[in-house]
Amino acid sequence: MNITETGNSLTELIAQYKTNENKVTPEPEKPAADSVVQEERVSLSSAAKDIQRAEQAVKELPDIREEKVRELQDQIETGKYEVSGEKIAGKMISESVLDIVV
Repeated sequence: MNITETGNSLTELIAQYKTNENKVTPEPEKPAADSVVQEERVSLSSAAKDIQRAEQAVKELPDIREEKVRELQDQIETGKYEVSGEKIAGKMISESVLDIVV
């Protein structure tokens, strides 16, 4: 068997030792039974809370506004309900444009 020189001098070996000594060794993993599970928490901003309240308020609104329906029925029955052709035409055009764009 031949023994060859490694080329490592004493100062190189000491420097290598110090480098290895400064390295942080990871802690061994603990078994799952010993570990503590951190509690997860969620905190909402005030804006998010406001949005949640608004969504809840909208959900609680009725689908049909009974007072508005009664008011329009009364106007129609008494002949006081006026239809504006210009408003209807404007709505039709704006809806058409929206359909084209979207």
